[in-house]
This record gives sequence, structure tokens and C-alpha cells, in this order.
Amino acid sequence: MFETLLIANRGEIARRVMRTAKRMGIRTVAVYSEADAEAPHVKEADAAVLLGPAPSSESYLRADKILEAARQIGADAIHPGYGFLSENAEFAQACTDAGIKFVGPSPDSIRAMGLKDRAKKLMEDAGVPVTPGYHGDNQDPEHLKNAADAIGYPVLIKAVAGGGGKGMRKVEASTDFLDLLDSCKREAKSSFGNDEVLIEKFIENPRHIEVQVFGDSRGRVIHLFERDCSLQRRHQKVIEEAPAPGMTPNVRAAMCSAAVQAAKAVNYEGAGTVEFIVDGSGALREDGFFFMEMNTRLQVEHPVTELVTGLDLVELQLRVAAGGSVPEQDEIRLKGHAIEARLYAEDPSNGFLPSIGRLDILDLPRGIDGVRVDSGVEQGGEVSMHYDPMIAKIIAFGANRDAAIERSLAALAATRVYPVKTNGGFLGNCLRDDDFQAARLSTGLIAEKAETLIPAGAPKRDAALAARAFLERDQVANSNDPWALKDGFRANADTKIRIRLEYEGDTLDVALSAAPVKGRTLSARLGEDTFILDGMATSGRIVTEAESVIVFSDGRASRFSLPRPDAAADGADAGGLVKAPMPGKVLSLNVAEGDTVTKGQKLLVLEAMKMEHALAAPRDGVIASVSIAAGDQVGEGDALVTMAEEDEAAA
Repeated sequence: MFETLLIANRGEIARRVMRTAKRMGIRTVAVYSEADAEAPHVKEADAAVLLGPAPSSESYLRADKILEAARQIGADAIHPGYGFLSENAEFAQACTDAGIKFVGPSPDSIRAMGLKDRAKKLMEDAGVPVTPGYHGDNQDPEHLKNAADAIGYPVLIKAVAGGGGKGMRKVEASTDFLDLLDSCKREAKSSFGNDEVLIEKFIENPRHIEVQVFGDSRGRVIHLFERDCSLQRRHQKVIEEAPAPGMTPNVRAAMCSAAVQAAKAVNYEGAGTVEFIVDGSGALREDGFFFMEMNTRLQVEHPVTELVTGLDLVELQLRVAAGGSVPEQDEIRLKGHAIEARLYAEDPSNGFLPSIGRLDILDLPRGIDGVRVDSGVEQGGEVSMHYDPMIAKIIAFGANRDAAIERSLAALAATRVYPVKTNGGFLGNCLRDDDFQAARLSTGLIAEKAETLIPAGAPKRDAALAARAFLERDQVANSNDPWALKDGFRANADTKIRIRLEYEGDTLDVALSAAPVKGRTLSARLGEDTFILDGMATSGRIVTEAESVIVFSDGRASRFSLPRPDAAADGADAGGLVKAPMPGKVLSLNVAEGDTVTKGQKLLVLEAMKMEHALAAPRDGVIASVSIAAGDQVGEGDALVTMAEEDEAAA
């Protein structure tokens, strides 16, 4: 076994690999950027080496610096985690050339599966079913458009070197193809350094089911059953589970056999995932799945497989890399059900824009029976603009799917994050959704039900709890006038909530947005966790600040403050000013001073946290001024585009 293992990654996966390595008695070495100097993965390692400045291109993507760190520290193996250099054949080869074991497949296997177009051809030759499409070398836009026209819409444009939901665009009509192709190629070039794409027929009502495979140096390949990753937003996985709902023994045998066949076709060694697009229009069928791609690394969602098989996949990776064998296939047993929810620093009510900053409150659901939390940050740390916005993976295990869902919801309810915004409330809505609970799954479920799944703002009950907290607090300060201000709340700095309160004993009557909410608050003392409203119990936590109350409930954090007399003019010019919602780089600018635009028209594209974000016109009007140019770096809140006042535009 290895003596010293360098983990060429950061955050949650670096800590995950270290946990197993330490248990196995292996010395661990972290690498880090200047932005991560105080990160948990650095503190927990036995040794740590600085790579360079915060941008990943100057630190975590610098293979030369990582190899030099490994030489200096005396590492005999490198674990790449996922992302960054984990699927980089040149890095794997450089490790081999340096006499350092790369914990993963061979460079040849990575190359074979690294480009989706070549992988499709390889799978066709190996007899693995593939999705109809164009996988050729001709990248001329008109040629690609003609290929898409011939395949028939809708189609999916995919970067051949892509992954993680990036470099993908669904095209509904021929007239949209070239614009979406341009956007897809630009994102692919930025993310992977390769803007080549392939075209696939988009399968209606698709499900995404993948099979975990493992190979060893003796040529043996086994599978560890399947995972369902159908719940996605913009091709980014949101909730994953194992086993796949509705899976039958015959379909499982066919799909897992195809996955093993795919891995053997490239002499695969180590952990890998073979992903299939599945026809979800009815019951799963043996002829209803198609090879999509193979990820030649450990997956983000690997914990659900660990929970249903009882195996430590990182330990198995290390043992195989050290020359060991995979278990016998008939030794692998499937037990129970596991669900993973990805908690991201993003704001669902604002187009899922990333949220960055200091984590003043970070209370993750550790210590709950059947719940596992993998996280790369701690309270007091920061979510950086430079890296992936994941805060934690919340994984729940139960005897069956219903039990796993129930535990997932309990874990989210116990999750508290502030002031960074998260998708916690959105995840809870997904888990409670009728279609999800009934296992009527598809990759389009979230998009189809966005209005009900994506929170529009703070729920009424959170406002009621905040009101109760204000009353309780003000009673102490002014027993003669517990509620002097009666003209409403201001929530999340943008949304104004008009509220009427009547307080007597333990009864709270609230009129909120003309909809009455009446309930008896039996336990609403500050800091307690259980409240009764409308006769129903809800869990939550109230934290008071100088002029506001924060209500944590079901994974949400809603901030309420009393109106300020001097705040009447707040937001008066908001309709004509487009500001940067986060720090980032201006990728493209689509308008100039004097242009006439319509509401919703794309003004510019901002790149932040590895994703593109299009900013649109807030209303019809004329562009009065443009404060930035393509290529500029901007800070959160910077003025980017100003629209003329409506009377000026009319003149």
C-alpha cells in the first residue's frame, strides 16, 4: 500500500479521500491555492503545499506544480478526486512518467472515453447501444446545423470534452440552432479548452441512469449496480438515488452487463461510471437505454452507492491502484435505498445565481440517524467566486425509498446557512413533489414544474414566525406598545410584505398579501425548533439581529426586517439599472448606447463560478449607457448597463 498520498483537489472530495486514507494509515498531502489557505482540507492534511493564486488555471489545473509538490513531499501516489485534472490523460501520463501512481484509469482509457464522439463510435463497435446522432469531425456550424435538421428536433448539442452539465444545449427548433451552438462552444472552450461538439437526438421524457463499474489490473471488471440521476436542472444533477426506482431484474442485468462491456472495451482500471439515457415514457425496458458517456473517475454521487453496497469506494480505488483485485461480482449485495441532495450556494428565486461570501451560520445535519454529510466548508469560512458553489452533499439512507425521502427531508429541515443563500428550500420542494415521490422521473421534471418547485420568496409561515419573534422581542423593550410599526415587512431586501398583526395571549392572526394565516403558536420562543401554525407542527429556528429576524425552516433562510422611515426611495431606479449579481467576467456584450431593447432581451453574458449567466433587460426601453466591455472583470453590485428613463426614451 502507498505511504504518502497527495490529493490533487480541494473542498469536499479532498476531505473525503483524506478520511479513508487516514483510516488506512496513509500519510495525506493537500494542495491549495492562496484563496484556500485556511480551508478545512488544508488543515486536516498531514502536510500541505501552496500551488499559486486563486484562479484554478494558476493553481489546481497546473499539473506541473502538482507534480513538483508530489516530488518535494515524497508522495508515491496522487488521487485526483473529480473535476480539475481527474480526467486529464496528459496528467495521468505525467504521473506515470514521474514514477508516481495515478489513482485512476490508464491514460489510454481516459483518452478513449474522454471525447464523447470517439467514445460513441467505440461503444457502437463494442455492441453497446448508443443514442442516434452526429459524432463526426466536421465542426462547420452549417454542417452541424444540417446534421441536426436531418436528425430531427429536439436535439442536444454536447461538448465532446464536456462533463458536469457544462457545454450542453437543448435545441427545440432549427432557427435557434446557430445561436445555441455558439453559446455551447464558447462555454466548452472556457471550461475544457476544447469547443468541438456532437449532436444527439433528444429523448423525450428521458431518465438518466448510470452504472458504477470497477476494474483491476488483471482485466476483471465488476459493477456496483445503478444510480438514478434524473432530477436535473440545466443538465446539472440535483438529487441522485440508488437503486433506480422501477428497476427490474432483467433491465438491471442488461444495463449493468452493457456497462461492464463498455469498461472492458477500454481495458478499464479503477472506478468509473457508465451513463445511460433511458426512455422514461413507460416502464423500463431492456431495449430502452442508450450509452451517453463514461466518466473515468469517481463521481460526486458515489456516496449513495457506498450506502447501498456497504463498500468504501475510495478504499477500493486505493487498493486497486496498489495492485489489488476487485471483489467477486456475486459478493456485491444491494441493500436499502439512498438519496443524495446537493446543497449549493445559489439563489433559486433569482435564477439560481451563485451566492458567495462568508458563512456566518453553517449548521449541517450531522448526528442524525441514517444521514451522512460530506462538506468542504465550515462555519466562518467563505464560498469563493473561483470554485464550484457546492456547500455540502446531504446523503440519507433508509430501508426503502420512502424512508430515505423522509430522512432527507428531516436533514434539510435541520440545515441552516446564512447569509449565503442556498437551494435548500428548492431541494425540499423537489423531495416533496408528487411526481418525485411516485417515482415519475425525467430529466425535464424540474423545468416542467419550475413554478411549484422554485421558491418565489419567503413562505407565509416564515413571515408569521418572524412576526411572532418581533412581538416577543418588543414586548420586553416596550411592554406598553409591543408593535409600534404596523405598515409591513421588508423581506430579503427586495420583496415588501404587507402584514397586519393581532396579538393576544398565544394566538397570532396574520393578514399577509390579502391571504389570512391564523395559527396558535404553542412554542415560539427564540431559538427553539418546533412551532405550531394552523394546527400543524413545523420545525425551524429563529435568530435575531439588531434590526431583523432570520427564520430557518425546511432548509430555507428568510430574513425579515421592519421598514425604515428613510427607505421609501429604495429601489426607485432599479428598473433601469442592470447591476452585476456577483463578481465575474464579462464574456460578451450584446448592446450599445442608443439601442432599443425589449423586456427579457439578453444584454450581456457574465461568467462566474464556472458557469455562464445571461443578464436581460428589466423592461422595454433604450440603452442610455454601457459601463463595461467584453473581457472586463466586475464586482458584485457594479453598474453594467443603464436604461434611459421612460419619458426620456419616449422623447
